[in-house]
Amino acid sequence: MHPHARPPPKSPKKPRDKSEKKKPEHDPSYKRFFSHPEMVKDLLEGFVAEEWVKELDFKTLEKVSGQFTSHDLRSRDNDVIWRINWRDKWLYIYILLEFQSSIDKYMSVRFMVYIGLLYQDLLDAKLIDGKLPPVLPIVLYNGQARWNMPLNVSELIEPSTLQKYQPQLHYLLIDEGIYNPTELSNLHNLVAALFRLEKAQTEQEVSEVINLLVTWLQEPAQLEIRKAFATWLGRVYLPHHLPEAIVPELIELQEINVMLAERVANWYESGIQKGLQQGLQQGVQQGLQKGLQQGVQQGLQKGLQQGKLEGLIEGEVKGIKTALLAILTMRFGEVSPETKQAIDAIQKLEHLEQLMHQAIIVDSLITFQQLLFSTH
Repeated sequence: MHPHARPPPKSPKKPRDKSEKKKPEHDPSYKRFFSHPEMVKDLLEGFVAEEWVKELDFKTLEKVSGQFTSHDLRSRDNDVIWRINWRDKWLYIYILLEFQSSIDKYMSVRFMVYIGLLYQDLLDAKLIDGKLPPVLPIVLYNGQARWNMPLNVSELIEPSTLQKYQPQLHYLLIDEGIYNPTELSNLHNLVAALFRLEKAQTEQEVSEVINLLVTWLQEPAQLEIRKAFATWLGRVYLPHHLPEAIVPELIELQEINVMLAERVANWYESGIQKGLQQGLQQGVQQGLQKGLQQGVQQGLQKGLQQGKLEGLIEGEVKGIKTALLAILTMRFGEVSPETKQAIDAIQKLEHLEQLMHQAIIVDSLITFQQLLFSTH
């Protein structure tokens, strides 16, 4: 271009199509999850039902570095690549995280390209000595609709007499939606816990899973995966499921559990009010019956007053006991029959209110039981 020539006019910026879908917020969070060896191990052991998984040496799990992968692979935001020792050779685990609202019919074609790029990068980096290493392609999908597309690229190619020349590539699909909560709850597995959180319908269900995570992830070496769960819950999950909740920027799993316990306490507060109303109505009815049986107007009035009072007290006591047991179960898991009996034996409102406050702030069920039985 001549130095004094005017540059060509810029083309107007194309307006963004409002129908264009925003990238799901939790994609990078999921990538962080599966950047931890604990999650990859639990994914393979819990959700790949094949005998050869038992032969894997999980101590050798190693995340494939971007140092020898091309920009094409490094820019794959939703992909995670690991390698692990299997039969004294490397096996590559290629996990593709898929959270699109629409299912990709040509997923196997995409995988064929990505694995070809991976092989080319390994060759360029001179990391191949002999035959190419095996690759396990996994699609981890959590969309609403069930995945119903071909799992092998050969199924997408028109049949012909050239069939023997056509490519074969089969990927492993892990469709989160096919697992029911009961099935997942039987697994001591971090990936199963993640799936349970995604499926949770109530704050109590969320808290039950968090309580398990707090128990499972106590070791100092598990600090990073614990942070990954806390970050995902605080920045992605809770803002979406509880948009009115204020979640601090830096928060621990235990703190999230306490916050949910407090919210459930507030929720049960409304349940208590409902119980009070029911108790009041029941008390009025009982008082009327008693007064009518006596056949005296004075007895009727007295019965009404007594019925109201008894109904109020009974409804409030019952409501607080229900809330107290719910909070304990959310924070610490199953409550022993002895603890339930001790709570059920308490009739003083003040005592129950004090115990509910303690249930939210104590650090363990043992500490709460000490408070309970010392005053019982």
